[in-house]
Amino acid sequence: MSKLVPPHGGKGLVCMLLEGDALAKEKEKAKGLKQVKISPRVKGDLIMIGTGGFSPLNGFMTKADWKGVLDKFLLSDGTFWPVPVTLDCTAAEEAAIKIGDEIALFDGKEIMATMKVTEKYAMTEADKIYECEKTFMGEGTPTAEDFWKIAKADHPGVQMVMAQGPFNLAGPVKVLSEAEYPTKYAGVYLRPAESRKVFDERGWGEVAALQLRNPMHRSHEYLCKIAVEVCDGVFIHSLVGNLKPGDIPAEVRVKCIDALVQNYFVPKHVVQGGYPLDMRYAGPREALLHATFRQNYGCSRMIIGRDHAGVGDFYGMFEAQDIFNKIPCPTGEGKALLCTPLKIDWTFYCFKCDGMASLRTCPHKKEDRVLLSGTMLRKLLSEGGTLPDHFGRDEVVEILRKYYEGVTDKVEVKLHGAATGK
Repeated sequence: MSKLVPPHGGKGLVCMLLEGDALAKEKEKAKGLKQVKISPRVKGDLIMIGTGGFSPLNGFMTKADWKGVLDKFLLSDGTFWPVPVTLDCTAAEEAAIKIGDEIALFDGKEIMATMKVTEKYAMTEADKIYECEKTFMGEGTPTAEDFWKIAKADHPGVQMVMAQGPFNLAGPVKVLSEAEYPTKYAGVYLRPAESRKVFDERGWGEVAALQLRNPMHRSHEYLCKIAVEVCDGVFIHSLVGNLKPGDIPAEVRVKCIDALVQNYFVPKHVVQGGYPLDMRYAGPREALLHATFRQNYGCSRMIIGRDHAGVGDFYGMFEAQDIFNKIPCPTGEGKALLCTPLKIDWTFYCFKCDGMASLRTCPHKKEDRVLLSGTMLRKLLSEGGTLPDHFGRDEVVEILRKYYEGVTDKVEVKLHGAATGK
């Protein structure tokens, strides 16, 4: 009998990925269907729907779901959900599709899925602006005027939404492929059923997830070790989908995690995994999304530190922690979010404490501390700078230095408040 938290939504893992004869038949049928070209973000969302990572979703959202999520954090059936999961299309594609049609979703290389269109709805400029303000606007830009002064140029999530087509298509999907992820990240890429199986085999009940999009530095390591002390184990779950320019590729980050786990953790208390989404950089809302799909992977706790899933200075330092206190708790089996936050203050290395500490435990001054940030790590290494003592483990720094030695087309890494301590 599993001791793990149940999947979100009360329906078990809702997996839309086909296999065997059903997959072969659907692939053949898909060749004759009208095609809609999908973005990398939609591709990642599709795979998560396919594997059950986005349970209870079985496809892309209707207008009622889209609006309910933005206004109330609820799908139209009253189930908690924090961000829109939508499929956009061009005006020409929309005009060629009727309600009830089956279509093929094409990523430029292969047909990723088929979909039965149950609804199509316009996404005007005003609709996109509304989605951006609801999804991406945080305490760092307290008014819409402040937000739009910088968002179109500096927020990758806003840029993605504003570049979407003028229509959305809704309906259930049948997923035909997990793309390159199972082979490129063999041994790391896990479906929710697979992570749950590993946790069950270890007898775990309370599992904490660590979200990673940067290489693991000492602060990440410390967060994991706090989680190991209070839970049965920790799931180091890193994004292997697309990031923004200048971020470090997933295969390099995986090597860094391997080095840390092998040298600085008790392996039986740690599982490493990867998932295929693109970052939305939605800060607090994305923290909620991370907790929602980690529940599907079997995690009951989500580690939330400072500026979780943030970009620039769009969000308050601990806004992603505070939002968990503000979301609805709908009644009905599976409708509420059950993965709760493990809130941890700003962490750093303190020379006077002679170890890792946080603002809750360290009484010393800023000049006594090594402030740890993935952004700062990338900036220093990409510019050939010297890392302060205790910023990262030697094994990890060596992997990153070798990576940067081979990078010829470097992107300027901008620092922001969360990276500098301002």
